[in-house]
Amino acid sequence: MKIALVTDSTSVLTEQEVKENNVIVVPIPIIIGKKEYLEGVNITSEKLFETQRQGAAFLKTSQPSMGDMISLFNKLHKEGYEAIIVITLSSGISGFYQTLQNIAHDNPEYGLYPYDSQITVHLQGDLVLAAAKMIKNGLKPEKIIKKLDKIHATIDELFVVDDLNNLNRGGRLSNAGAFIGTMLHIKPLLTFKDGKIVAFDKIRSLKRAVLKIENLALEKINKLPYRNKLKLFVLDSNDAQQAEGIKEFIIKNFPGRPVEVTKFSPVIATHLGEKSIAIAWMIDINDIDLTK
Repeated sequence: MKIALVTDSTSVLTEQEVKENNVIVVPIPIIIGKKEYLEGVNITSEKLFETQRQGAAFLKTSQPSMGDMISLFNKLHKEGYEAIIVITLSSGISGFYQTLQNIAHDNPEYGLYPYDSQITVHLQGDLVLAAAKMIKNGLKPEKIIKKLDKIHATIDELFVVDDLNNLNRGGRLSNAGAFIGTMLHIKPLLTFKDGKIVAFDKIRSLKRAVLKIENLALEKINKLPYRNKLKLFVLDSNDAQQAEGIKEFIIKNFPGRPVEVTKFSPVIATHLGEKSIAIAWMIDINDIDLTK
């Protein structure tokens, strides 16, 4: 069965990963003032933060247009693809997944399988890479989706933002009301719950907040029966020094486990703001059987 694999740019896959796994990456638009940029094409997180420091209007993100997606799916259908799996960033922070659901409903000939990762960045990216492995191994779309669900169940993420301004204004924080108007220097701790960003605690000072998520991660991971099969991630928004410190913490406490240090994509950085930092984990897709 000929299956196409599509994802969006927030998955932060490298050019090599995209090429080796035959993945089609659809860029997510970012709007700064009256100008539209495309993530992964003509905007970086560094450029985004620089425009903010220069007083740019509030940044917004959009989603790929329905017309562009239908054009892509028409092209793939004509090329003989019998199914198209599209793994998206969380439906809790973008309407992209719902748009794809509508397209799938109206165009059954595409064999379209939208998959809501309920996460983003390279955790989403590893779900894409797992799907690519399963496609190469000849698995059918329904089997791939079921296997992705099992992998997804191992994903968790804890993160800190320097302030809530971006999340509040962008409407991406589901329980914002409990945290609006908090005192200066109070740093909210956040996670994903059912695909939505939720704040679950607040700590005075960024340093203490990072220490808190390190300890929480240690506590949560040590309870997992598959803790020896995890891959860990450190994600940051323009704070390499903080990220390096967390990496050292992970290496010390989880020796031998792979750890990947990466940046939040520009789209996610738009919502979280500068100096955001996260610890995340999921089962290592290289440690599981993706052949059946």
